[in-house]
Amino acid sequence: VAAKNCRKCKLNAILNLEEDVCNLQTQKESLKKEHSQCSRSISWMKQKLNNLYGDIFSTLKDDQGRPVNPCEYVIHCSSDSSVIIIPKHSVKSEQKPDNDKEQKQK
Repeated sequence: VAAKNCRKCKLNAILNLEEDVCNLQTQKESLKKEHSQCSRSISWMKQKLNNLYGDIFSTLKDDQGRPVNPCEYVIHCSSDSSVIIIPKHSVKSEQKPDNDKEQKQK
């Protein structure tokens, strides 16, 4: 009787584990689909952002009326919703201390 109960318990444990595996495989497939959808959304947003960036720079002119070179300038949006165009070299020098702080924290 004890051996029979042990085998029954073991069989129930195996069945529960098989059910868990099946549920996890279903969850994995669902997460893969969600990841794929998120990746497509991110790609779409990046494309829209690049288009917007290009549209903005195509209309900008410097003090002498020449087009602003998007390779030399970036659009900066601050927390107060103001938007400014700044040279890339000043952005890189501002970002270096932040990166150093992040590396020190790690």
